[in-house]
Amino acid sequence: MQKALRQARLDINEVDYINAHGTATETNDIVETRAVKRFFGDRAHHVAISSTKPITGHLMAAAGAVETIVCALAVHHQEIPLTLNFAEPDDECDLDYVARHSRPYPVRVAMNLNCGFGGKNSCLILARYNGSNNHHG
Repeated sequence: MQKALRQARLDINEVDYINAHGTATETNDIVETRAVKRFFGDRAHHVAISSTKPITGHLMAAAGAVETIVCALAVHHQEIPLTLNFAEPDDECDLDYVARHSRPYPVRVAMNLNCGFGGKNSCLILARYNGSNNHHG
């Protein structure tokens, strides 16, 4: 997350939405929540988070590509997709998870988190294009 934001020349205060890896496994969801909290600090509770895997299933190698498209659409349509079937989070999973309904929201910057087998993790940043502000990469 840190490297992706640094390369995009953005800071944590500009991230509006996180498309989490969100496999709905106890271990993954708690670890991912801890990582977001550690990185974003107090800001973690003010960033909307959802996972699209409950809708698409885990697409293995295609998951990152599909979730990048979801992030691009969230930025374009200014709407955060829901996390389908999100009902009873672990007590540690206490962030702003978008559940039950998608949420209209002015998404300037979306962060896509993906984890792969053997520790191959990625974080991609997508930002709304603003012709007068081209510092977003």
